[in-house]
Amino acid sequence: MSSRQDPEPDQYDAFALAYSSANDRNLYNAYYARPELLRLSGDVSGLRVLDVGCGAGPLSKQLQDRGADVSGFDGSAAMIDLARQRLGDDVDLRVADLAAQLPYGDSEFDLAVASLVLHYIKDWAPPLAELRRVLKPGGRLVVATMHPTVYAVGHPDADYFALTQYSDDYEMDGQTVWMTYWHRPLQAVFNAFVDAGFHISKVSEPPPAADTPPELLPTADGRSFICFLFLELTSA
Repeated sequence: MSSRQDPEPDQYDAFALAYSSANDRNLYNAYYARPELLRLSGDVSGLRVLDVGCGAGPLSKQLQDRGADVSGFDGSAAMIDLARQRLGDDVDLRVADLAAQLPYGDSEFDLAVASLVLHYIKDWAPPLAELRRVLKPGGRLVVATMHPTVYAVGHPDADYFALTQYSDDYEMDGQTVWMTYWHRPLQAVFNAFVDAGFHISKVSEPPPAADTPPELLPTADGRSFICFLFLELTSA
């Protein structure tokens, strides 16, 4: 991977279809992030669940199939269009910005699932305050975010402890796309949730799912792999 200047706003609109296609079957999303988020979410039957940064809706669909009453939002209108095709017009899907006030009332949700969205945001305090607001007291937040060691390994000469913006390129369905992230050290990740009024219930650094196709595994044993950090949190 290489680096360049930041991509334009609403970057996902430009490659929504390619991203959605890759997301449905690649290692990082289909066999790593979503299985662990579903495991941490537990039994969602009958729960009101908010899919934070829902993209084209693959996680929303799996939560829905498990009996959840799902709402979802994303900053990309193109992604929401794809999610409506997957989930149907009767599901509450909205274009909204996690860095702004969310278009939901107080204490609406039992569970919020934030899959690979927080690492795009510089200041976590406002979005975490909003997520706590829309969760019921005692509600849960399940998060997957970029593991801080990814930046440390990929940028060994950089300051690990500095809040740093960086961009990497990826091949998705034959298309090269650029993604921009904010790196923060592990202590800043944990402290952001604690300062926002969440209790950290679980921290997970899992291997890929057991049913991952062998050709997708980064190593023969499937365990020598780390990319995302997973947390289950409870709202006070």
